[in-house]
Amino acid sequence: MDSLKKVKYSLTTLVILISGGTLGYVAIEGWDLFEALYMTIITLATVGYSEVHSLSHNGQIFTILLIVFGVGTIAYTIGSMIQFMVEGQLYQLLGRKKVQKQISRLHGHYIICGYGRIGRSISREFASKPLSLIVVENDPVRCQCLEEDGYLFIEGDATQDEVLERAGIHQAKGLVTAVTSDAANVFIILTARGINPNLFIMARASDEGAEIKLKRAGANKVVSPYTIGAARMAQAILRPSVVDFIDIAIGEKNVELQMEEIPVAAGSHLVGQPLSQSGIRKELKLIIIGIKHNKQMIFKPEANTIIEAGHILIALGELPDIKKLELIAANTHL
Repeated sequence: MDSLKKVKYSLTTLVILISGGTLGYVAIEGWDLFEALYMTIITLATVGYSEVHSLSHNGQIFTILLIVFGVGTIAYTIGSMIQFMVEGQLYQLLGRKKVQKQISRLHGHYIICGYGRIGRSISREFASKPLSLIVVENDPVRCQCLEEDGYLFIEGDATQDEVLERAGIHQAKGLVTAVTSDAANVFIILTARGINPNLFIMARASDEGAEIKLKRAGANKVVSPYTIGAARMAQAILRPSVVDFIDIAIGEKNVELQMEEIPVAAGSHLVGQPLSQSGIRKELKLIIIGIKHNKQMIFKPEANTIIEAGHILIALGELPDIKKLELIAANTHL
């Protein structure tokens, strides 16, 4: 039996004992309820006050039994409550130390501020990659959900420097602020940018016109879920086949076809080779639909396009083949 159940059980037993003692004195001695309750309390508490009225022989026997059972019950109740408080404090202390130890080992991770519907979806997508992440949330109910979902999290206000520092912002690669308030997002961006000027920051915009303010605060990219959702709904009617293709290409549940961006490392043997001789199309059966370099995107690259270190290949194909290309591009042996 865990400590919380012990406390509930002991308190229930104590209430039953007090009720039984009160009713016993009423039945045996004929006292009113208040006198009987008072006598029961001072008997169980063993304070030594005088009796309310003289006890009959049956009343004395009942009092003896009440003391025997009552002292044990009270001792058990007090012990259960102390155990519950000590174990709870130890669990919280050890839990916080364990989380901070895990956070201290993180490097190049992402910090997600807010665990509402948007924050939860982002966390799920990052975890499926997988990418290292830690969530900052100040709502105790959502923190309970975070614990159940198994994510690393910090309970606190993301606008506070010490909270972001506890989340390892100095070693973080990026931060996503997804709280519902644009004003809170602005404060989070200002705080994060002040601590880590090189941090990539993505922000959620709820209201129209908030995008400019969020970018002025220091966000690298701003996304409005409502604008994107409205555009997606319109495109699903105007261009249903295109939307279906995109869903197939980037849907996480699809195993037949995937679209992925793959960075090319300096030591990869792909560097210096034209696309036509890289084996990406012939051997891996992947289609390179774009190459990103220095923030510029080359759509439908020519067969003689030379792959360079730092290029990001936008590949389309089956997931196992994409995984192979990721290993090759990263100069990792298969």
